[in-house]
Amino acid sequence: MLSIGLTPCFMYKDPSRKVFGHKNLTYMENDMVKYVSNSTHLPYLIPLLEDELLNTFLSRCDGIIFQGGSDLSPHSYGKDFLDEQKWPGDIFRDKYEFKILDYCVKHKVPVFGICRGFQIINTYFKGTLHQDLATNLKTPIEHRCAQKYDHVFHDVIINGTILNKLYPEKKISVNSVHHQGVEILGKNLRSEAYCPDDNLIEAFSYKDMNEHYLFAVQWHPEFSETIKEKVVSPNPLIEMFFKASLTYQKGKK
Repeated sequence: MLSIGLTPCFMYKDPSRKVFGHKNLTYMENDMVKYVSNSTHLPYLIPLLEDELLNTFLSRCDGIIFQGGSDLSPHSYGKDFLDEQKWPGDIFRDKYEFKILDYCVKHKVPVFGICRGFQIINTYFKGTLHQDLATNLKTPIEHRCAQKYDHVFHDVIINGTILNKLYPEKKISVNSVHHQGVEILGKNLRSEAYCPDDNLIEAFSYKDMNEHYLFAVQWHPEFSETIKEKVVSPNPLIEMFFKASLTYQKGKK
């Protein structure tokens, strides 16, 4: 049985919330759980723990997925707010995920980043983000729509060898649920795909995947079922990650 850790999403105290309004909540999204779960792989939500206990928990994981969610704070990549009220980010979650990612890098735990996870990994490796694509990049296409949500999709061009092994066709369609994106790619990361309409990087890998399996995509493969007739199959991505996690698990024994 593979133990797959999922980084936590946080919902903070809000007295106006009817249930647990005075409490902080830690959660994972259900489509992600379905995407990762099968008879031989189980996802575990990484709880909010102090450092020593957190490291003990992480040591039991065979692979870790950095899931989507709230924006990153611009302070995490050395920038000021464009509009703090509109895009405040989540500096608390940023710092916690940096701890988790730092453990993964130091111990070579396989990593799969999705959407926000893609962005947190880029930031960890000293890359930067566009805080809002419509504002910063003046992109001609729609990357996110709150009403359409996981029905938005567009093409990406594959320009990396890792992704090309999974999808031999040069162009694939993926969903798009983000308004932030990579501005400067982080050190030791290699572009695997980009959006042809605005050249925004949509996938990357670590410089040496034999040294450390680290792969990330800007889209949400776990949401693909919503418009599966329009986007590429998400299965090759998770199967590649599972394979790396199994190799890591065997190496621990």
